Formats: sequence, structure tokens, C-alpha cells
Amino acid sequence: MLDIYRALELGDEKGLLCGKLLADLGMDVIKVEPPGGDKVRNFGPFYHDIPDSEKSLFWYAYNNNKRGITLNLQSVTGRMLFKKLVKKMDVVIESFPPGYMKSLGLGYGNLRRLNPDLIMVSITPFGQDGPYKEYKTTDIVNMALGGFMFLTGDEDRPPLRVSFPQSCFFAGSEAASAVSLALFHRTRTGEGQYIDVSLQQALAWTGMTSRPAWDLYRINNKRAGPYRQFATGTRQQQTWECKDGYVALVYFTGKAGIQSQTALVAWMKSEGMTDEYVEKVDWEAFDMITTPQEFYDRVDRVVAAFFKTHTKKELYEGALKRRIMLNPVSNARDLLESPQLNDR
Repeated sequence: MLDIYRALELGDEKGLLCGKLLADLGMDVIKVEPPGGDKVRNFGPFYHDIPDSEKSLFWYAYNNNKRGITLNLQSVTGRMLFKKLVKKMDVVIESFPPGYMKSLGLGYGNLRRLNPDLIMVSITPFGQDGPYKEYKTTDIVNMALGGFMFLTGDEDRPPLRVSFPQSCFFAGSEAASAVSLALFHRTRTGEGQYIDVSLQQALAWTGMTSRPAWDLYRINNKRAGPYRQFATGTRQQQTWECKDGYVALVYFTGKAGIQSQTALVAWMKSEGMTDEYVEKVDWEAFDMITTPQEFYDRVDRVVAAFFKTHTKKELYEGALKRRIMLNPVSNARDLLESPQLNDR
């Protein structure tokens, strides 16, 4: 889709996914490293667990499909070469602290004079302005200040972040989307653009339904572990234990929910694992928001007991056959052994 465009990518891990996504879509992305190599080359895990700047799996994962060069932007010659390259580029991606590129004479204003059509995207923890713009962060700080961690974990324990560093990837995907929109805008107007991406701002969207919950109901959603908490205060279980791990299933309102829940009850009944209360549930009248907690508690006990008698694979294959909206919660081994991913 983007194979007529070229980009230069500078900076640290904050810009890696942006460049990778654009490269995956065909753009010629050139990763610019300083003399001695990018610090990200020292990020683990490493191939065969041997720490080496040429064996970082993290580096390979987020730089495949890119080309690479070395430039010393601290030198006059390096900056001169960079400006020559910019004249032939469509996009510049950078993730240095605010003001750094400008201090080198390579800010957007300078580069635009060399290439009026240029699109430049800057990815920083808090954006180019505001009281936090100079602050340094880590993944856990980003996740916390973006609101993600407030909703993640069990209600009786402290907030959690996802174990693998994620915050830069949310910002990177936002940046790649913004670059694509800017390229489309340029085809219609001939105008380049400057894009300012804030990690905190990108992460604010990970709150999903917690934002409208406050706007609509003045309810501040909190951590609920394996449950989904509704504005009415009721909770519905979403993650369930089975013989060899976990599966995900939600009771839905509407036609799809009626089909899914009716088929699940019929499956449990065929194995003698329902009770009279569950068998008599009118799923056509079910409303996931207004249903009282007592209903969820009684149905959940029966469903939980059924799931514990089956493996993830058994539940998934049975659900596909019966058109039940259930899926396994995959771990690393599941992904490694996935027939779909292996075929791809």
C-alpha cells in the first residue's frame, strides 16, 4: 500500500513500531543509528541467551523490513548528510526529547524548508508542550500515568502493568496511523504535516469503556480481575479456569448472545452439568446491564464447574462447532504451536 514512500527513523524504542508498521505496509523505512549502534540492540531476550548487540531478538522483531545506516547527528558532516537524505524522503520519524532536533538545526521548520511536502512525527512520553514535556519515564510510569494500570489487576491488590513493555507500542501504532492519514491528506492537498504523539495520550485510550462509564453514569470503573463491572455495580465473569489454563466467555444481550448462551446451556445439559435454574433462563429477555448479581452468581457457578472438566482445545473446538462465543486464552506455548500461525 505504501511502497511509493520513503522514511527515515531516528531515536529509541518509542519509534520502533511506527517504523515497522509502515515498513510492513511497503514503505522503504531506513533506520538511522548513531556510531556504535542503537542502545536497543542491547535489549533482551537474546538469541540462544547470549547477550550480544547482534543477537537481540527485540531489535530484530521491531526492525525487520527496514534498511539501516549510521549517521552522527552531533557532527556537521552527519547533519549535512541527513539534510541531503531528507530532501528525498516523505516521512521522518523521531523519538528524541522535545527540542533536541531543533537544537541541531533539524527541527520541522528547518526540514520543511528543504522539503515542503515532508511529514514529520515526534513520539515522546508527554508530547512537545505542557508541564511534563521534559520528564523522563519508564514503561511502568507510562502505563500508570496513562490510566491503564488503574483498571488492571484484582480489586484487592495494587495496580498492575502488562509484563512485557507495551506503552511505546500504543504510541507507535497511533503514530503509524497518523502518518498514513497525513500521507492521504497530502495526496489531496499537497501539504506536509508535523505530528506530535504523546505516549500518555495514546495510553489514555486503553481505558476502553471506563471513559464513557463516567460520562454516562458518573461511575469510576475500578480493577475487577476476571470480571467485567457494569455501571449498575453488578459484575460478570469474563475469564474462566479450565483443565489446562483459561478461556474467555461473556454473556451478551441480543441475537448473538441468545444463540451463544442457548447453545452453551444445551452443551452442558448434554453432559449432565446444568441445573433447573440455568435450563430455565430466558436468554431472549436477558439484559447484561440490568440483570441482578444473584443471577450471575448462580449461573456462573454452573458454567465454571463445566469448564473445569475440559481443556482449552476441547472447549474451543466445541464452541466453534456450536457457534458459542468462546475463545482460549493463549500463552506463549499455545502461540508457538498454533496451526494457523505455523501455516502463516
